[in-house]
Amino acid sequence: MFAKATNVGFAQRVVATLVACSLVLWSIGVYSTAQAANLTLFSDTLSDSDLSVTSSHTIEFDLPAGSPGILAGDDIVITWDSQDDGAGGQDFGGIAAIVDNSDLTYQVNLGGPAAPNYVASDGNSLTIDGIVASAGDTVEIVVADGVITNPAVSGSFEIEVAIANVDNDLGRTRVAIVDNVTVTAIVDTSFDFTITGLATSSAVNGSVTTGSTSPVLIDFGKLVADTPEILAQELTVVTNSRNGFVVTVNTDGDLQSSNGAIIDNFDEGTDVSDTGTAWNSPAPDVNDETTWGHWGMTSTDGDLNSLGGYYTGEFGANDYIAASTTPRAVFHHDGPSDGLTQNIGTTTVGYQIEITSLQEAADDYTATLTYVATPTF
Repeated sequence: MFAKATNVGFAQRVVATLVACSLVLWSIGVYSTAQAANLTLFSDTLSDSDLSVTSSHTIEFDLPAGSPGILAGDDIVITWDSQDDGAGGQDFGGIAAIVDNSDLTYQVNLGGPAAPNYVASDGNSLTIDGIVASAGDTVEIVVADGVITNPAVSGSFEIEVAIANVDNDLGRTRVAIVDNVTVTAIVDTSFDFTITGLATSSAVNGSVTTGSTSPVLIDFGKLVADTPEILAQELTVVTNSRNGFVVTVNTDGDLQSSNGAIIDNFDEGTDVSDTGTAWNSPAPDVNDETTWGHWGMTSTDGDLNSLGGYYTGEFGANDYIAASTTPRAVFHHDGPSDGLTQNIGTTTVGYQIEITSLQEAADDYTATLTYVATPTF
């Protein structure tokens, strides 16, 4: 026998290939599978990203163009840590504790919050429905704080939203769980207390000084009967103390001479300790040495009562208390001070003295004043 060669042209081969392919496809069938559209602008915002704390979750996404949208009966499944590999401490806790819609809200295009329908929950996921949205809409779903607990380890965790609509729209995002950052700083303490002498004719609480002082000396000089003398010092405080400071002053004893004579405390030896008594001249009684002369002090700080509560009222004009061995508050503020502002950083303390003709003669009446400035941090 002789084989007869058969030549098949290119066009014939193409037709044959197409026929063969058609037969194969016919034999196994051809199925059209819809592709899930990716949700866009998908995010999950936590109110607290620290480890092991409860946090609210604000899940937001846009339905892409061409999406069939969401119908009221379409389940929306939110899965926390959708790539869970079982590592210890990485699970979000409390999801299964969601058993109704009391901790859930949603809104579409910021149209106002409403409660979705709760469907189911387990250890990793929450299923809801009842949300209606169209392609291009922005959907926000919020799980309130106090329900879901962050993982106990830091890391990046995938959150997935799967919508059981016609196209099975799907989206994934991530949240970072991190340790809180502690910010520390140190501010050095500053506290400067200064005493400054004042010149003659300086104003002090309704009066003017009759002489001058230095930071370390208040010298009334030679006293004249029935002629009051007043001297003063300026006090300043510069501090960054959070709760301010208080300055007190006390004496080491009576204003006394070496021969034992005493110029008594205001008023006529009664040791006035509270505000409210205006200066008055001693009324001499030859049988009562406490009436022969007295001295006292005043302060221009206008809030010793209102801020400090040291007295029942503020020092009024020409208002005096006794200079005493008991510390008396003369300057106070309840916060940082600048050394310049009256009642805050500066004040004036005045000392007034007046004798009668019965006051015993001596040339060395002396007392020592001690100022104590105490910051409150």
